[in-house]
Amino acid sequence: MGPDPSTRTAPSLSAEHDWAAASPLVRPAFRPVGTSGADGGNLHVAPGSTGPGQPLVKAGPAGLPIVYVLPGPGFDVVVGVDHLLAWGVGPDQVHAAAMANLAGWSLSATWVDEIEERRRVVWSDHGEGFDAARILLAEVRSKLAADLAPAHRILVGLPERDLLIAAGLTEGDDDFASMFSGYVADRARTADEPIDGRVFELVDGELVEYQPRPSDPADGA
Repeated sequence: MGPDPSTRTAPSLSAEHDWAAASPLVRPAFRPVGTSGADGGNLHVAPGSTGPGQPLVKAGPAGLPIVYVLPGPGFDVVVGVDHLLAWGVGPDQVHAAAMANLAGWSLSATWVDEIEERRRVVWSDHGEGFDAARILLAEVRSKLAADLAPAHRILVGLPERDLLIAAGLTEGDDDFASMFSGYVADRARTADEPIDGRVFELVDGELVEYQPRPSDPADGA
């Protein structure tokens, strides 16, 4: 005997077809630099004409592409231009809903905080695919800046979807930047869902690529 039809969601009311069902679920996620897709700016096309699997991609901080996903059991559905056409919404609405949902999740998602002498590292690794994207939230960037103060510089790693790691770099700690860079690069190389092996930095509340200064050790030193 097959499944009871009364317990199944009609295709037209599923998250992939109905914005009311999708809007509470959609989340932002980073993808590696070079990920191709469409910005959703031109929706005056027939469904499917942009090609199957064409994702909706937004330019994120430090050149990181942002996509949008509908979490599901075992896998996520990446939002594409065809979804926008089915939902009847634009990319700005998708982004706003995704960020609101991420912010709601982040409010109750805990952080791990480790201090060893003058070195402090804070990270998020809940394994639900939302950790790295937390850096998109202004309140998260403000929290990291406050928690890691009075660090000389605040380093951030986003090696994979399930990890956001940040550390305070103090003046005179000549080895820490290289150690942090090596760790982030190694995690990105071995990750199932890698994002970026670079190290980033919070500058005036914004995420930028880390650039060693003359007083800092070169990466890999």
